[in-house]
Amino acid sequence: MVQATVALRVDVDTRRGLEEGVPRLLEIFRRSTLRASFFVTMGPDRSGVAIRRALRPGFLLKMWRTNPFRLYGLRTLLSGTLLPALPVGAGAPALLRQIADAGHEVALHGWDHVGWQDRIDRLAPSAIRGDLTSAARAFVAIFGQAPRASAAPGWRTSPEALVIQEDWGLRYASDTRGDAPFRPWAAGGSLKTIQVPTTLPTMDELLGRVRDLPGALVGALRPGGNVFTLHAEVEGGPLRPALERFVEGARRAGAALTRLDEVAAAALADGDDLPVAPVIRGRVDGRSGWISAPGPAVRPGVGASQ
Repeated sequence: MVQATVALRVDVDTRRGLEEGVPRLLEIFRRSTLRASFFVTMGPDRSGVAIRRALRPGFLLKMWRTNPFRLYGLRTLLSGTLLPALPVGAGAPALLRQIADAGHEVALHGWDHVGWQDRIDRLAPSAIRGDLTSAARAFVAIFGQAPRASAAPGWRTSPEALVIQEDWGLRYASDTRGDAPFRPWAAGGSLKTIQVPTTLPTMDELLGRVRDLPGALVGALRPGGNVFTLHAEVEGGPLRPALERFVEGARRAGAALTRLDEVAAAALADGDDLPVAPVIRGRVDGRSGWISAPGPAVRPGVGASQ
């Protein structure tokens, strides 16, 4: 039987998640001898502006299920409205270097998380390029080298954004939800930057829907590659005990836990054998609004509609 591998992806969306959640996660990973991939929003924490999503079907239901005051805290819920929009990654270079020094991968999670997630389908190419450029410049200023990976905020991207992203020469991106790595098809061709999707549900998507969060996640593991995304302010905050139980349960089930770039390396080794697919809109249970996902596979040279 093929062993299950679980790549741990940590999304750092907020200033509170960076300042409070990340140090707690680093301690958990240190005690458990784990390495993870941290995708950090570089620009302002404008989480409070997300209140505009209240008109979106399913958003209020999610708020009722997850108790955002407990998960995110009042400071985050007011950030960018009644409280200043403090920078996330760009405002804490020493902490980002500490993450890398501990053996974890550090990569991009956009510049303006809320702005991208809520408006990517309406952003002009110049705005998309500006967001990616700002994030990459902040990364270079901290690490002295270009980023090797990126993850779109909210698992939302577009064909235009995927094509623009090619200019950064990333090793891989994790912009989508899906079952396995693939090569995106956009602008009439197969792109070089492979996609390594999140495969498992997140804890906040399961919260209020299942009684045993760790048990549900362990039960969802499949032989081969799995990608689990956690959020610094959530699993590094109120759901920290659930994360520790998941790690223990996954290891008891025989799963190997690793960084996301190691899954990407294995996928890149497959070369031309990777499936090619357009990126389309999809849905995930427990999440309001759309996410990006691979569409039906295409054969390069035959053509596809986008």
